[in-house]
Amino acid sequence: MTKTLIIKKAAVFVFAAALVCAVFLVFVGRGNSESITYAADEENTIVLTIDSPVMSVNGEERDIDPEGGTAPVIISGRTLVPIRAIIENMGGTVEWKGETRESILTYGEDVIRLTIDSQTAYLNDNASTLDTAPTIINGRTMLPIRFIAESFGFNVDWNEGERTITISQKAAVSESDTPPENTPVAQTNENAPVVYMTKNITPQALVDIYDKLGFNAEGNVAVKMSTGEPPASNYLRPELIGDLVKKVDGTIVECNTAYGGSRSSSAAHWQVIKDHGLDTITEKGADIMDEESDMEIPASKGTTIHEDYVGSHLANYDCLISLAHFKGHAMAGYGGAIKNMSIGVASSKGKMWIHSGGTSTSSWSGEQDKFLEAMGDATSGVVDYLDGKVVYINVMNRLSVDCDCDGNPAEPDMHDIGILASTDPVALDQACLDLIYEQKDGDGASLVNRIESRNGLHTLEHAEEIGLGSREYQLVSID
Repeated sequence: MTKTLIIKKAAVFVFAAALVCAVFLVFVGRGNSESITYAADEENTIVLTIDSPVMSVNGEERDIDPEGGTAPVIISGRTLVPIRAIIENMGGTVEWKGETRESILTYGEDVIRLTIDSQTAYLNDNASTLDTAPTIINGRTMLPIRFIAESFGFNVDWNEGERTITISQKAAVSESDTPPENTPVAQTNENAPVVYMTKNITPQALVDIYDKLGFNAEGNVAVKMSTGEPPASNYLRPELIGDLVKKVDGTIVECNTAYGGSRSSSAAHWQVIKDHGLDTITEKGADIMDEESDMEIPASKGTTIHEDYVGSHLANYDCLISLAHFKGHAMAGYGGAIKNMSIGVASSKGKMWIHSGGTSTSSWSGEQDKFLEAMGDATSGVVDYLDGKVVYINVMNRLSVDCDCDGNPAEPDMHDIGILASTDPVALDQACLDLIYEQKDGDGASLVNRIESRNGLHTLEHAEEIGLGSREYQLVSID
């Protein structure tokens, strides 16, 4: 964890990283149930076991649903867990409005509203699109976990061997507490890699900063970027990136998602690419790299994963330009060069492999830090596969706390910063984070909170440890 920002809620291991498609159960029309209710700022832990109607609340065994005997279950690969027991025992409330078929979950100052059969959910009146619409089965309302877990900031851990789900929260940090030690590194020395920066976010500035890298883009050039989740993603627009893509005669490359949405199948993904104007920038157009299949590549530097599963079309390219929109991310804390090169290049199978920390190719379940480490490991595998013929550009505009995989991201609190580029992905992401942290007590507070709540800096700690790059850098303005 890093210093300075006061965190209202827990450092989050988002359950979506483990089970993005999992759902929580909420009791509909149920009266006041017996529960132990704790204050939202206390340190609480709930442990639930699959098929057991008994849970542990701070070490005390209690019935999950005294009236109905409800137990967590796994159905068709989905884990169903009773949310009412969790929310109430964490100090929140659950309300059901039958006339509007709406579930209202309140925790601290945050309120989530979800409606049966609607994929639109609201956190404090800000709309988001869910992967799965809530529905009623056997008198119970099925709610998607990802949105709830991210919004309320619970730590959630799945133990495959014991088939248990541990949900916890930590007490809020006091202003007088000693700041954590692993502050973002902004140190420089004359031997550190160079990170170029321009405050201008224009097509010409993007070309200029690329030229500074001195990269020789020969052969088939892949330009890796997010194609953006509809309807309102902050993906990089073709008007901004078009001149650079034309200059290198590149192909926009991406892989299908593994969380549902509008890009989980190749047919739907192609429609998004066309709608976003990314298929006609050059004659080479765009490429969904795992449209046909995926392939395994080694991640020899890795310590959490030792192999990676990427789109098979990666074999068609001689070099790669990572063109990332730097922003927050619901599971990783932030998304920059390393996320773009790991999750972004991974096939659907590979995305599961990374998220689970190398424990599964069909489930998101895994430890948060292992997920963060696996991103660095996977990036090293892609870089080695391309013989190091990779450069990295991060565009710091539309700095939302949400990723381009969110079709309805939160509006940015920060002003645009600029474009940064380097031959070192670790140095580049670190420089971007340092620029965010310079405003941690101002406009950057919400983004810093998102990063810290996911322990996001651990990605860079691990990436440096395995030799992917350096957290020290020289920041050089080209303006």
